[in-house]
Amino acid sequence: MQLEESAVVITKTPFRMSFFGGGTDFAPFYEKHGGSVISSTFDKYCYVSVRHLPPYFNYRNEIVYSKTERVNDVERIEHPAVRNAMKFLDMHDLRLTYDADLPARSGLGTSSSFAVGMLDAFYALKGKYRSKEQLVKDAIYLERVLCAEEGGEQDQIAAAYGGLNRIDFSASGFSVRPIILSAERKAALDENLLLYFTGFSRFSFEVQKKHEIALKTKEAQLVELLSLVDDAEKILVGKGSLDEFGTLLDYTWKLKRGINSSVSTDAIDAFYARAMAAGARGGKLLGAGGGGFLLLYVDDEHKASVRSAMSDLMEVSFHFENNGSTILYYSPEDYKKDEVQA
Repeated sequence: MQLEESAVVITKTPFRMSFFGGGTDFAPFYEKHGGSVISSTFDKYCYVSVRHLPPYFNYRNEIVYSKTERVNDVERIEHPAVRNAMKFLDMHDLRLTYDADLPARSGLGTSSSFAVGMLDAFYALKGKYRSKEQLVKDAIYLERVLCAEEGGEQDQIAAAYGGLNRIDFSASGFSVRPIILSAERKAALDENLLLYFTGFSRFSFEVQKKHEIALKTKEAQLVELLSLVDDAEKILVGKGSLDEFGTLLDYTWKLKRGINSSVSTDAIDAFYARAMAAGARGGKLLGAGGGGFLLLYVDDEHKASVRSAMSDLMEVSFHFENNGSTILYYSPEDYKKDEVQA
């Protein structure tokens, strides 16, 4: 290996909150009925830093996330997404570090944001450009095929594109359409949403497996979930009160719990009931379910009482963002891979 000048690529990729249509982004469903999701990214991010490792160490690859891996052979990397992405793009001799504003396994699409940010960084390190659409397709292929992980396909799209969008799915692919709101109406929606960390985290694939079963046994309920996306979009772009958005969130959450009981727990149900009793109009647990972050729609009149009722949980301040995955830093290098002894 010859490394004449070191380079670093740093990507910044947002997390997402999904409002309506979650579950209809699974291929077995949308290939038959179509699928639609309304979601938004917000200003909490994961950061991926990648560089080629200088040849002065007794290992060839260093991967730093919740643990540190130092290995010579890519095949020995334990992190499945990193291992498969490096093989997929023929990456070698890397130091990769992951950092994030919020914890993983919490219903915010963190694993897909990492996948998108990592692939974005890998392509940049190779001096290649990848469009948002191509980046999404690669991330879905990485997670769903190479890593054989259960799940839908909205998270990768939200992470790459960013913003408040309606995402439609069909057998022929996906389309992303920004939901256009006035600055005042979007700010009002932003202000009326409160986000709480329940303290419980889980591996979403455990919930996703049960959702795969529900795709066959709860088809009628999923079709109803799909129809509610149209209703939600009309509320958002209309001129009436945004409070209907909160009421529809409540109805959707109850419908989703009926489709897959694993999306909630007794403790989460108690949190939600407490918030509703204090004046919240609706809400939902973000992501596949089972734990993580609880999103609530609360009008100004009831914010103080809801915050008091939920004071034992951590509230996360946030605002919507529009950029999707971006490259924060890039410097080129002259890198050539040779066969050398470890």
